[in-house]
Amino acid sequence: MTIERWLRLWGQGLAMLHVTRGVWGSRARVRALSSLAAKMGEYRKMWKPTEPRDWAQQYRERFIPFSKEQLLRLLIQEFHSSPAEKEALEEFSAHVDFCTLFHYHHTLARLQSMYDPINPDRETLDQPSLTDPQRLSNEQEVLQALEPLLAQANFSPLSEDTLAYALVVHHPQDEVQVTINLDQYIYIQFWALGQRVGQIPRKSSVGSKRGFFKSASAERRYFKRVVLAARTKRGHLVLKCFKDIPLEGLEQLLPELKVRTPKLQRALLNITLVVSGVAVFVNVGMVVLSDLKMATSLLLLLFAAFMGLRASKMFGQRRSVQALELAHMLYYRSTSNNSELLSALALRAHDEHTKEALLAHSFLARRGRHSGPEETSKWLQSEVENWLLAQSGCEVAFNGARALGHLQALTPGNGMYPPPGFPKLEPLATITSPQAAPKSDNP
Repeated sequence: MTIERWLRLWGQGLAMLHVTRGVWGSRARVRALSSLAAKMGEYRKMWKPTEPRDWAQQYRERFIPFSKEQLLRLLIQEFHSSPAEKEALEEFSAHVDFCTLFHYHHTLARLQSMYDPINPDRETLDQPSLTDPQRLSNEQEVLQALEPLLAQANFSPLSEDTLAYALVVHHPQDEVQVTINLDQYIYIQFWALGQRVGQIPRKSSVGSKRGFFKSASAERRYFKRVVLAARTKRGHLVLKCFKDIPLEGLEQLLPELKVRTPKLQRALLNITLVVSGVAVFVNVGMVVLSDLKMATSLLLLLFAAFMGLRASKMFGQRRSVQALELAHMLYYRSTSNNSELLSALALRAHDEHTKEALLAHSFLARRGRHSGPEETSKWLQSEVENWLLAQSGCEVAFNGARALGHLQALTPGNGMYPPPGFPKLEPLATITSPQAAPKSDNP
């Protein structure tokens, strides 16, 4: 066998392996969506479920509900009150930023390089088109590389059971309701952070005066940020991030959906049609029968055609209004998508990394005795969780082992500190705000 023939057969084998990976991956995703359909059937049999089963165990909030500047002010007030300690903490924060900046820049560059061949918004010259198995394989590689970044950004994956609940249950205050066909999707995955229970912030007044009934906004469970990764059989990988999304409204974020009229609105429209139809038939139809001597069957046929056209127009107008409402909602609540989402996630992961290192540094500095890493991480986790609960009122699952690892990676022996002679960074501006409200404006 010649070398040329061997290389050709080896290349064909690699191509077959690539296609086989795509086929097996597709079969696994089909099984996953069939499992999702089964769980949706279980929720349809329940009587008005209000939250997913075992929700407290399914979802644990990990997002630190303070910006880095707010966290610095709180730590200075409680642990670093003297001028020297305050200056040391600000210098440590600047050092953490410097030491971790290159890591996240490199991570983002690698993700962008992996995502570029399948980027639907690429502004450079088009590359050779990929086959569907190749595109699916590339998308899976991007999602696998994205998971550690999402974990460091303190996003929590939403389980299949949570997704089944969101696809089945519709909140009565949702004026826009949609329906999806699972057969059109290859995979669906959600991540969320910042769980809240209260009134959803309204960034737009669109739709606030529509509807048959007006009622005050009820308290609902929603997320400050939701990341979506979905792929339809006729489309491509969709990466999007949204803000202030209720748990029951996750399905409104999916591609390839259809707007449907809620049952109450359908009933009211049908009643309106029946009442107006009876009035028209009594006032006009009886006159036509008596004066024009028209056959009853012909009159009924014309009346049925008229009412059918009227019903089609009324329901069509209502669906158009709801589709416009959905478009406005997605416009105001969308924060980033596709390649821009990768940049936003890298920035958020960098911020969460810095905040975890600051908390570990401040709490370990006041602990006099030293112990093993496992005991130290458990102590750190317990102390930080209690402190965050007291400061923000939010229950946060703090990863003490990861924060301890961040702190240990910043030792001078690892060569990660700025080199000698590097310009000293200016300290952060001091803001004398007595209270720091939990918020985050990152995408």
